[in-house]
Amino acid sequence: MEYDYLIVGSGLFGSVFAREMTDKGKKCLVIERRDHIGGNVYTKEDHGINVHMYGAHIFHTDNKEVWEYVNKYADFNRFTNSPIANYKGELYNLPFNMNTFHEMWGIKTPQEAVEIIESQKAEANITEPKNLEEQAISLVGKDIYEKLVKGYTEKQWGRKCSELPAFIIKRLPVRLIYDNNYFNDLYQGIPIGGYTQIIEKLLDGIDVKINCDFFDDKEKWMNVADKVIFTGMIDQFYDYCYGELEYRGLKFETELKDTDNYQGNAVVNYTDAETPFTRIIEHKHFESAESDVTIITHEYPQTWKRGMEAYYPVNNEANNNLFAKYQKLADKEDKVIFGGRLGLYKYYNMDKIIEEALALVDAESN
Repeated sequence: MEYDYLIVGSGLFGSVFAREMTDKGKKCLVIERRDHIGGNVYTKEDHGINVHMYGAHIFHTDNKEVWEYVNKYADFNRFTNSPIANYKGELYNLPFNMNTFHEMWGIKTPQEAVEIIESQKAEANITEPKNLEEQAISLVGKDIYEKLVKGYTEKQWGRKCSELPAFIIKRLPVRLIYDNNYFNDLYQGIPIGGYTQIIEKLLDGIDVKINCDFFDDKEKWMNVADKVIFTGMIDQFYDYCYGELEYRGLKFETELKDTDNYQGNAVVNYTDAETPFTRIIEHKHFESAESDVTIITHEYPQTWKRGMEAYYPVNNEANNNLFAKYQKLADKEDKVIFGGRLGLYKYYNMDKIIEEALALVDAESN
């Protein structure tokens, strides 16, 4: 074999694995279907602004090892994600905290907030939530659910909250302090100069082919290396033999605006059902870029169909049961290892993807 490992996909999982195994003396080839490396963390500089081409990516983790790992490849700023929710022109701070409650009810103390939420929960009288709607109301009450959860969630998943399983929202954080920091993680930030530089450094000195679709000649690619690390859709790898897993697609509409500040925040969520997009991202605010213009992106969730980019696995019971069938096939493989969000059919944040890749490196090295 020409290579020890063929890595299908140049996102974080594949790139971290390729770097680490190369450093251990293994010969790796990375192939990428798109015309650029980086997967969904790909950023592109435009007018001095690093544009997150596949949606906002904010790095956050409590894992010191992972934080130190990514900081080897880029310097990170201390960006704090503090999104704004726009409900029919009403603006609220996220996550749900005392600022949110003051904006919604005009109250000032934690005790007042608790009393309102508890009274709404009691009025709903939900003992065993049967769906996402009941779960959300039983956690945060009707007002917050109606204005800040319902419309956004239904757009995101393409179905009514009453038809979504309760476990999708296991908990909704309610903070009884005035704190708009969306994440609880100790380490948070954006790489200064964008994410693409990280992938470029990870893949430095490694054979990489872009515009190269594994499925155009699967037999050929299966025979160029001793092992294959596959980060694409596991059901596609097996030719959908048990049927299609469900994914959510996204459409991005990015535009240049002749103003230096369009919305005053990196992320504004549109939580009403009538607005077709879920959020507007203003990229310059991730790194406080100095520019006379700004670049914004409208993000539209879509029903996924073959040929579209798959972004989110839909981990309801039916899809998880179907994935279990594919997992049994994967468990029998001695040459192919599945990884990443699509290969493992699981929603992973970036830090968890890196953890998984490093764990696989350890497993392959022992």
